Amino acid sequence: MVQGGVTDTPILILETDGGLEGVGLGQHADIARIFPAVEGQDPRATTALYDSMLSHVFKSGHAGATYGAIAAVDMALWDLKAKLADEPLWRTLGAADRFVPGYASGLCYGLDDDAFGALYRRFADRGFSSAKVKGGRDIRRDIARLKLVRDIFSVNSARPALMLDVNESWNRKQAIRHLAEVEAAGIDLTWIEEPVRRWDAAGHAAITRAARCAVATGENLTGLDQYAPLLDAGGVDVVQAGSVWGITHFMRVALAAHARDLPVSPVGYDANPVAHAAAAIPNMIGIEVQDLDWPTGLDVDQQIADGGIVLGDRPGLGIVVDEAAIARDRKDGAWSADGGGPHRRPREAGLSLVPDRRVAGG
Repeated sequence: MVQGGVTDTPILILETDGGLEGVGLGQHADIARIFPAVEGQDPRATTALYDSMLSHVFKSGHAGATYGAIAAVDMALWDLKAKLADEPLWRTLGAADRFVPGYASGLCYGLDDDAFGALYRRFADRGFSSAKVKGGRDIRRDIARLKLVRDIFSVNSARPALMLDVNESWNRKQAIRHLAEVEAAGIDLTWIEEPVRRWDAAGHAAITRAARCAVATGENLTGLDQYAPLLDAGGVDVVQAGSVWGITHFMRVALAAHARDLPVSPVGYDANPVAHAAAAIPNMIGIEVQDLDWPTGLDVDQQIADGGIVLGDRPGLGIVVDEAAIARDRKDGAWSADGGGPHRRPREAGLSLVPDRRVAGG
């Protein structure tokens, strides 16, 4: 799915006049629009500055690349706040336990069967008993891979939790039919992720009523205003939040879910920075873990073990950036040159009702 297997990890370093540096990870191309809202301010005022950034771009809109820049600044501010308190961010946010339960997710659609199995065996070796598979294009292939993952993770659990992520590639009738086929194959699916377009509240609600498994969605939504239709329609059972949207965003989404007795799950990202916030949330069901290694030039104070993330004691996010190593060893990554990468929705996604037709997705 990604040419060469390499992707970029954007890094924002926010400097204080006292010489302390805060680290934020994520796309921040719109930083010039956002920075005036925080320049010269006390970095400890994290939530107030988050709202200041939103207000600063209110008229022109906050979604997309702008929200990515807000998130990167927000993450760096929280990193600074914890560093000023000389404690890890999970302590600053009120967590009592450094362990964050997780599930394995290898962004695996482009792998052949041997590489797919080898990847998930590495996760099983780290104690994981839950796994998510990328699919949506070929339901028979999805079923075979879900069964393979179930077998691999049975070394850690008699009933591994299995999730299927189809990245908005179905319509509601396809989703209902395909999920029935998964169930008929003897697979007890824990959740189906993003079965239809992210804004289709009525479609999500129809699927959650028809399916035995839970419906998970929300990673691409930016701001509580975008969650409201889904929550009001009863269209989501597991409320997700993209880690790329920052610490404050995740905590607010988690609170909105908690008020409705719904679990929340942050979507994975390089170095798992939102794991600190996840550790402090009462309704956190598990964080997506996409990689067992760290990006070039990042020293991260956490371990992937016992089926989750063990956060360390280094102040802040626990991330140290080695700029010299990045300059020396970096490899430039990009989505597939043919436009077929995971961030491009294929033309026919969601348009076919025939189960054996190769509809696009995954």
